[in-house]
Amino acid sequence: MNIEQQLDFEQMKTTALEQLRSGKSLYGKDGAFAPLLKSFLDSALEAELESHLNADERLSGNRRNGKTTKDIRTSSGTISVQTPRDRSSTFEPEIIRKRETILAESLENKIIGMYGLGMSLRDISKHIKDMYDTDISHTTLSAITDKVIPEVKEWQSRPLEELYTIVWLDAMHYKVKEDHRMVSHAVYNILGINRDGHKELLGMYVSQSEGANFWLSVLTDLQNRGVKDILIACIDNLNGFPAAINTVFPQTEIQTCIVHQIRNSLKYVASKDQKSFMKDLKPVYQAETLELAELRLDELDEKWGKKYEKVLESWRRNWSKLTTYFRYDAVIRKLIYTTNTIEGFHRQVRKVTKTKGAFTSDMALLKLIYLAQRNISEKWTMPLSNWATTAQKLAIWFPDRMILDLN
Repeated sequence: MNIEQQLDFEQMKTTALEQLRSGKSLYGKDGAFAPLLKSFLDSALEAELESHLNADERLSGNRRNGKTTKDIRTSSGTISVQTPRDRSSTFEPEIIRKRETILAESLENKIIGMYGLGMSLRDISKHIKDMYDTDISHTTLSAITDKVIPEVKEWQSRPLEELYTIVWLDAMHYKVKEDHRMVSHAVYNILGINRDGHKELLGMYVSQSEGANFWLSVLTDLQNRGVKDILIACIDNLNGFPAAINTVFPQTEIQTCIVHQIRNSLKYVASKDQKSFMKDLKPVYQAETLELAELRLDELDEKWGKKYEKVLESWRRNWSKLTTYFRYDAVIRKLIYTTNTIEGFHRQVRKVTKTKGAFTSDMALLKLIYLAQRNISEKWTMPLSNWATTAQKLAIWFPDRMILDLN
């Protein structure tokens, strides 16, 4: 029976026009062209088996051995196809491979895209059902998103540039299931600016806690991947962090986040004094020069030192790392005096991960953050504002390390 006899083209044409007007899929369940697509796939599979059963196969005794029915999900819906079999089970179809249930690569890309936007597997399944009239199990969805894992591992070990001008280092914390209980894990992120002024997430690492020892291993990994120098590193006030950085990159100048220092200070200032204390503290970190900042710190100490001795001791103990930004102009100061740049990146990531109460594994966590950063970094196409001027100033401040390509 030829294809014209199998299919009623006049009826197909009438149905197609009706479905086009109503916006229904022509290839999905009950779609006008679904029988045509099924016929094509069935015929293609038959042709593949016929090609497989060549003279040598037939001489060996291999023959046709019936058919099996399989549902194939496509971006237009679900189609049932008849896959022919051979007695020797040596037939490996190409158009629809064994155990393959998703035909359209574009559908897989859509699923990964939705997952990367923070949609749950349940929401993705419902969306696929609504849009394409096809059912996909959570197991299948999970298997599809797992296809990103090799890409994540390759990204984590990719070579890096030799120099990064400014690098921010900070951690995010998530709940991960471990031995049937919830454990807090830290995701260490390193966001950098290369010599051309472009943002780049250099890496992300998972550990059970944020500590200087783990940061040392992170920095060593950056070095092993090709980073030879970092001009300025912006960090929170974690104990031992500066020493960890200078162990791997001894020339790097370190700026501890002013905002973290302020937050920690206010924890130990009585609520009735906080407004007045902050009024006196602002002239310290907003001073135009380091000398003026030191004078304002002395004035702050004179007024509040007896009442909040430990708070002022903390500022003096950390003073050298808190005041690195005074060496630079307003543009550089704004970039480095806080970790706001990487915290802004973290806020964007949390918009994606906020729907997850807990992650089944560290890789499940990294997989989603990787997809989130991939979407975020698509916007990082331009260098930072006025980078040409900033780069020239960095070349003056770091003459043997920041070398401009003026050819």
